[in-house]
Amino acid sequence: YCPGQRGNAGASPVRGIGGCSAPPPPGLGHAAGGGGRITKESMAAKCYILIETAVGNTRNVATAVKALAEVKSVDLVTGPYDIILVVEAQDLHSIGEFVIAKVHTLPGVNRTVTCMTV
Repeated sequence: YCPGQRGNAGASPVRGIGGCSAPPPPGLGHAAGGGGRITKESMAAKCYILIETAVGNTRNVATAVKALAEVKSVDLVTGPYDIILVVEAQDLHSIGEFVIAKVHTLPGVNRTVTCMTV
């Protein structure tokens, strides 16, 4: 990624194109000889999971989800939901499996809503 070249005619923010030799930012890796293509392996699916807990269970659920590798952040909030998670996984299918196998099975979880980022 060549931030100094931004806006220059013919400059490219992708390594190896337009004379840029800096490494790309995280998540924009390129395969050998790939010309700076974004590979499917470098992309992750990200979502927000809103969790409604049973009365008195919010802190226990929050503690349990913090220990899960896919969870990047946990916030206790006010409103119709009690917890909002930021989750990253390899793809949409992996997020679905994560919600079904690891979140819905936690004691005290009443309901979830999963909001995928675009």
